[in-house]
Amino acid sequence: MAPPVDCCGAHAICEKGLKKIDEKIEYFDDEELDQYKGIPSDSFDDQQIDQFREILYTIRPEELSDWFISLEKRGIELPDVLKQELN
Repeated sequence: MAPPVDCCGAHAICEKGLKKIDEKIEYFDDEELDQYKGIPSDSFDDQQIDQFREILYTIRPEELSDWFISLEKRGIELPDVLKQELN
């Protein structure tokens, strides 16, 4: 099947962009993180960070960007220490 005539050729980028604007929120068996909505990324304690870490390291690598989009839509910031671990 041929791509649409207006296709930019960057399917992965387009699809991620579409996921960001779609109002539907995809969960990754991580509903417990909703309690952290609005908390700044530098304000988590060790126990809270461990909750994020447990989910982060059990998600398949190909799902990570979708998980980050899910957190963003839910107003949940990834703890700073985990951002550093990902780099």
